[in-house]
Amino acid sequence: MALNYASFIWSVADLLRGGFKAHQYGDIILGDTLIGDGYPDRRFNYCLSNPPFGVDWKRQRATVTKEHDLRGFAGRFGPGLPRVSDGAMLFLLHLISKLNSPRWDGSGGRGAIVLNGSPLFSGGAGSGESNIRRWVLDRDYLDTIIALPTDMFYNTGIATYIWLLDTDKPAPRRGQVRLIDATGRFEKTRKSLGSKRHQLGEADIAAVIGDHGAYEAGEHVKVLPREAFYYRTITVEQPLRDPTGAVVRDGKGKPKPDTKLRDTENLPWDEDIDAYLTREVQPFLPDAWVDQTKTKDGCEIPFTRYFYVYTPPRPSN
Repeated sequence: MALNYASFIWSVADLLRGGFKAHQYGDIILGDTLIGDGYPDRRFNYCLSNPPFGVDWKRQRATVTKEHDLRGFAGRFGPGLPRVSDGAMLFLLHLISKLNSPRWDGSGGRGAIVLNGSPLFSGGAGSGESNIRRWVLDRDYLDTIIALPTDMFYNTGIATYIWLLDTDKPAPRRGQVRLIDATGRFEKTRKSLGSKRHQLGEADIAAVIGDHGAYEAGEHVKVLPREAFYYRTITVEQPLRDPTGAVVRDGKGKPKPDTKLRDTENLPWDEDIDAYLTREVQPFLPDAWVDQTKTKDGCEIPFTRYFYVYTPPRPSN
């Protein structure tokens, strides 16, 4: 089935509005997605997913962990495991595992999944969440993230996001990620249905499609290299001192670190660690150093930071 980006996003919007009926689209297999893949031997050109928000995976933990440990990247959860309190990124990995890829059969796959905000930034450098984000970006699978208006769902008013995935991006999009702020694009429902008070109108959908297809940044669109979301967490040490103030050294003559004074800093991916230490730390702490063995690579997508507009406080008088 041929489906361009515009019609694909329209299909996602239709899913959000409840327009898809179960009987319209193939076979539905009863079961728990995380415990058992209903289509273990099949991949698809197009997939849409709306998993539950903020659901833990304690009940599925043994099975998921076993697949991760035994199958690794041959299974669905090779890139990492998130904290057990939130299984959103497991559903993301499952979706990616169902997409066709040129590596497998010569054709690409496109997927869309609706998630809350936690998969964007939860977990520090070296965590399962961070490693999953890094794996997705390293393979250039992430095409676009669209921030939706609040109050779009019946049971929650929290911020939600659509992740658009593509295993075979068009050449102009490779190495890039688009962030689209659609939080202000909505129309109010005639009456509230639980927490649902907003919906995407036809004009709103058309505007998002236009933002996505413009191939350029704008008021509601940021186009960023995928490396913009990578960072390093460094550990800054200061020497341990004895009661006289002398530096305590180990058997090799190196200063021992004072664990009470240990600090960490997050640096952009392209920041030189030594230059940062010289410029930002040592003018105030001349004896400080960075323990390179503790440096961790991280990845997060601070969506709202890119659309933040400073509003000066009102005058006090």
